[in-house]
Amino acid sequence: MTSRRWIVVAAAFLAAPAIAGCGAGFDATTNKPYAPNEAQALIEQGAYGSKSGIQIPQAFILGPDSGGQLAWRGSAPIYLNILNTGGAPDTLQAVSAGNMGTVKVTAPIQLPSNQLVNTGKPAPQIMLEGIPKSLRGGESIKLDLQFANAGIVSMNVPVVTRSREFKGYPPAPNAVPAPTPTPTPSAPAEEAH
Repeated sequence: MTSRRWIVVAAAFLAAPAIAGCGAGFDATTNKPYAPNEAQALIEQGAYGSKSGIQIPQAFILGPDSGGQLAWRGSAPIYLNILNTGGAPDTLQAVSAGNMGTVKVTAPIQLPSNQLVNTGKPAPQIMLEGIPKSLRGGESIKLDLQFANAGIVSMNVPVVTRSREFKGYPPAPNAVPAPTPTPTPSAPAEEAH
């Protein structure tokens, strides 16, 4: 093989990764914000947070253990991590879930400026009650969060099963466990003749 051919082959080999990377384009999945697990993040117009200075990097409703269900008229804790990036403190005053039940906030949740607040520690401060149907996990419920300064911020929040990274959370009240499998008798093994 001539040296000219070697140069062409080497140039093509070295250029392949750069050309392949260009094929992803501006709409590539890696160019978009995403939540690193099943929980939802507040994303408005392709960017984290809202125009009113509220960021919610993690939001989920804790459902039953895997295979179980939340009972009809039951309740489930809502976990939110909220960051107020506005210049002044804010307060989460109320939450509503439309026709998916009533949301009880134990007390207004204070949001100092630039400090992450977890609404589930040391105990859940927000509870979805009177759920009108049983939930198994995987559903999504639209929540409207009412802030004193930021106004209403809406987002769809997933119901996640209490498994994997969520296994350490206390179980949801009234959660019905998965049915216990019952062993079936097996046929006796045939003897070789």
